[in-house]
Amino acid sequence: MPLSNAISRIRLLFIKDKELYVFIHRITGYYPHDIRPYRLAMIHRSRPMRLADGHRCNNERLEFLGDAVLSNVVAEFLYHTYPHRHEGFLTSTRAKIVQRESLNRIGNSLHLDSHVHSMMRSSSHNSYISGNALEALVGAVYLDQGYKRCRSFIINRLIKKHFDLNELVKTEQNFKSRLIEWTQKYRVTIEYELVDSYTDADKNPVFRTAVILGGIFASDAVGYSKKEAHQAASKKALDRLKQDQQFCEQVLATATEQPV
Repeated sequence: MPLSNAISRIRLLFIKDKELYVFIHRITGYYPHDIRPYRLAMIHRSRPMRLADGHRCNNERLEFLGDAVLSNVVAEFLYHTYPHRHEGFLTSTRAKIVQRESLNRIGNSLHLDSHVHSMMRSSSHNSYISGNALEALVGAVYLDQGYKRCRSFIINRLIKKHFDLNELVKTEQNFKSRLIEWTQKYRVTIEYELVDSYTDADKNPVFRTAVILGGIFASDAVGYSKKEAHQAASKKALDRLKQDQQFCEQVLATATEQPV
């Protein structure tokens, strides 16, 4: 047994968060050096943790960090796995892996929901707690173990264990990736603009996002996360491109180069 693992097991006898410590090792294959970021990763915004200085905190900052690290590692992994595939394919495949539904499925299979401290009721629009916690966990692994080990965790413990890449590349793309691939094909710019944000009657955040194609408003939609709003607005934009010929021609006229 490596010395570091032996020391970690001895520490485990005295550590306060023994259950979380063992849970993190089972998921990642690593014993935490510092349990604090993992503890924070399991704190949902609906039930913030109070620090010694009185400040309240939750896992949203770790979720932000984990999202960035996850996207980077997946992009690199796909780049080397598919050396002859074009950018649109890589973009859409990455989107399938990091989309909220995929992360939530993995988070549930890892039973993250049983460790997340949350006061939210179970409903369709707040059902991404496990996926958010998974991103926060990635952020915690990155801070605690460094990029190299975090990269190994993402590739070997998340991608390879939870995705059949051969089947994944055959599945229908999600709406946002389909729209991005369309804009890349026709050299049209695309922007996602946050139009409004508010809370509903149950104090859940709601986001309204607009899709701008070639500087022209295409559609807008609401969602209980920015990603959900992006998906809904993208679907409406794709439908409009298909059904409104005049609008489609206006957008194509903004192309900066000849379509590929």
